[in-house]
Amino acid sequence: MRRQTYSLSQRPPPQEDDTNLASGNEGGFFARGREFESRYVNHHYTKEEREELAKYESLDYLPSHSVVYKNWLKRQANRLDWDRWVMMGLIGFTVGFTGFLLHQVIDVLANLKWDRSRDYLGEDQLLVTWGWVLGLSVALVIVGSGMVVFLAPAAAGSGLPELIGYLNGTVVHQIFNIKTFLVKFISCACAVASGLPVGPEGPMIHMGGMIGAGLGQFRSGTLGLRLPCFARFRNSEDRRNFISAGAGAGVASAFGAPVGGLLFAMEEVSSYWNMKLSWQIFFCCMVATVTTDLFNSAFEGFIYKGDFGLFKAEKYIIFQVKSEIAVNIIAFVPAFVLGVLGGMLGSLFNFLNLKVARFRRMLLAKTSSYCGKRLLRMSEPVLIMILMATAAVFLPAAFDCTPVRCEEAAAVATGNTYSCLGETSRLDVEQLSAVETHTCPQPGVRSDENGTESTLNGTTYNQVATLMFVTGEEGIHHLFSRETHRQFDYAPLLTVLAIYFTLACWCAGSAISSGLVVPMLFIGGLYGRVIGQLLVTLFGVHYADGNRYWAWMDPGAFALIGAASFFGGVSRLTMSLTVIMIEITNDVQFLLLIMVAIMVAKWVGDFVTHPIYHALLELKCIPFLDAEPVIMHDGHEPLNLELHCAEDAMSSPARMVHLVEPVSNIAQLLLDTPHGGYPVVHAEQPGEEPTFYGMITRMELCVLLLHEEVFDTKEIVTEASFDQETLLDYNVVAVHKLQDPDELDKLLTKYRKDPKYQTQFVNLQPYVNQSALCVRDNFSLHRAYIIFRTMGMRHLPVVDSGNHVVGVITRKTLMGFSLEERLTSKLQSELKQTMMMNGRASLKELTEQSDDIVIKAENKMVFWV
Repeated sequence: MRRQTYSLSQRPPPQEDDTNLASGNEGGFFARGREFESRYVNHHYTKEEREELAKYESLDYLPSHSVVYKNWLKRQANRLDWDRWVMMGLIGFTVGFTGFLLHQVIDVLANLKWDRSRDYLGEDQLLVTWGWVLGLSVALVIVGSGMVVFLAPAAAGSGLPELIGYLNGTVVHQIFNIKTFLVKFISCACAVASGLPVGPEGPMIHMGGMIGAGLGQFRSGTLGLRLPCFARFRNSEDRRNFISAGAGAGVASAFGAPVGGLLFAMEEVSSYWNMKLSWQIFFCCMVATVTTDLFNSAFEGFIYKGDFGLFKAEKYIIFQVKSEIAVNIIAFVPAFVLGVLGGMLGSLFNFLNLKVARFRRMLLAKTSSYCGKRLLRMSEPVLIMILMATAAVFLPAAFDCTPVRCEEAAAVATGNTYSCLGETSRLDVEQLSAVETHTCPQPGVRSDENGTESTLNGTTYNQVATLMFVTGEEGIHHLFSRETHRQFDYAPLLTVLAIYFTLACWCAGSAISSGLVVPMLFIGGLYGRVIGQLLVTLFGVHYADGNRYWAWMDPGAFALIGAASFFGGVSRLTMSLTVIMIEITNDVQFLLLIMVAIMVAKWVGDFVTHPIYHALLELKCIPFLDAEPVIMHDGHEPLNLELHCAEDAMSSPARMVHLVEPVSNIAQLLLDTPHGGYPVVHAEQPGEEPTFYGMITRMELCVLLLHEEVFDTKEIVTEASFDQETLLDYNVVAVHKLQDPDELDKLLTKYRKDPKYQTQFVNLQPYVNQSALCVRDNFSLHRAYIIFRTMGMRHLPVVDSGNHVVGVITRKTLMGFSLEERLTSKLQSELKQTMMMNGRASLKELTEQSDDIVIKAENKMVFWV
């Protein structure tokens, strides 16, 4: 039986379960154990989803410690890790420069769109404005979506779930090749510049991981390049470390947050961590931030502005808060409220996004033609763009123009008010230059460069246009602005919130490269501003240079807290999110309030849904092991894994190979089983029962059988007298690099049927991982889980007291749903035995009781991948 694997572009989505869920079956729209499930409840996979889950392969964090690998290590130059620091710096610079190029391309396209549209509005040509905005935006979306659909489906979305899954130990094909990188870059630039409710941060993290994967290996399978430099880094451990560094550098470049990038890589992306890696990733993030900020400060739309080498705060602090406000202990109350809102709305966002994703799958499953599916995928972001462009142009016309309000700037000091004639005010002139007038009349005169004419009387602006007729980042700037207490009213804020929330939730996961960070900050800033506006309505306007005790009641300040709460409610990040919010705003004063809002949002959100990226891992059926398993019995009683043994979770019986095995037997084993690895056993003396010797992977066995020169007619175990590291590539997981699977099947069938291969043997001793860990059958299941995840293992053999292999533990047998089913089955069997021994129940009563416990034995699968 040949193992069936798919790339992202080839993988067919589960159909039956998605159709049922989209139509409301299997428990209804709010069925527990699916999208609407607490983080402390394991996701319930359907039969079709388990089949998809089984198609993914796992990989070891550490390379196979074999004779061949040790010989390869001896040939590598011994260095004191200086070349590793050079590689980290190279990755940081490349990611930083990529971030600079991405932002410049977005600025050019966005400025072209919005500057021309403002010119048309100035000429009172509303329909022409709509035609221009719609035409250019749709054209950009068609380019960005078309490249994803037809060239690189793996470039869709943010790429973070696939990146997290890979660094957790699951092979996800095509997410690190150069074609995916180029499509990701162009598609992201088109999506953000078009005006879709998306951001570039998620794709930047994915592209950072791709840069780390490519530069760290100094070779490309797509281009056929294999440079001699940095060859010693071509192993699974260094590859994953460099990918983690690239992901952290992507955060640092996108946000201008080097410390946030380090913490993000540690908290969310990487599953394996050590202090030395922390220093190296910190250096990588620092280099990425310096590179991006250095070039962004000197260039604007690829036009050199001078002062190269001068770091400009408005360029590297993307949402800089210029007005500091002292924090009052009373402010913790609305911060707590915003945390609750962030957790609830974030959970609603996750829930609806997953429902939309399943409904999207259902529609694609019902479309039979190849072209029809791709046109359907492309039409979705185009439709979203049409709605977004139409709302941005026409929705402001539904709201009245707002006259410039000059707050009582001198009222506190002198009791007088400004008339705004010849004077500047709190809201204005600086804020007025940024607000959108749209079609509002402008009888007033703005200040010129010398500040001579500053009459603002009669000037008006449109609140909705100020939020929607701009880029997402500019809208966030308006929401975060301080001492602009009455810049926005309730109706515009709530209207934009409803529209942006719906479209952002819909757009996330569509066939275009996009991120969620800008939408999350924008949505949180909207409802945070509403709460701040409510405080202003109740208690009035207070400025920092007036009554400092109440100055914290600033709508812009609560927009910042709201943005952090929604970000936390969706992603459930804590440490990294707190640091990122401080680094992108430079507002240390509100650190404690941001921490409170984020923690409350996480607590509330965890009781309703899974975090967005983990939920998407479950949706895509990518195996993932949490840091700590949460195993429940009967849906409410937590199980202590210390009370269970490794044998309770192992797959048994194990299929094994001997240290010296006939070629025909190996071919038969590979044809009959889909397992990704096999325990190797060896008997010291003839007639003895073989004991555990090590592990060998399916890929290694296949590569050996592709080279008949390793076959021998001697059935004895000898030390390797030849160096054959060229036969196996221990540097990367390269299962998909083997010959065509059909050709491999033909070769294996030939080896199995031809009698001469029954007398030809393969000595596996040079290729066996002799440092493979194993545990006793009575070993603690909780500790086995910790060892498996901490060491980044692919297989964990289970042996008895005589070191005989009795089973194998794999990634999928340790997943929460699988452990729950296995342990529930065991507990039920023990309960039956106990009750029968005590004579307390009849056979009929035992049968009825066992029916009450849901044991999906028919869905259990032996996962050895």
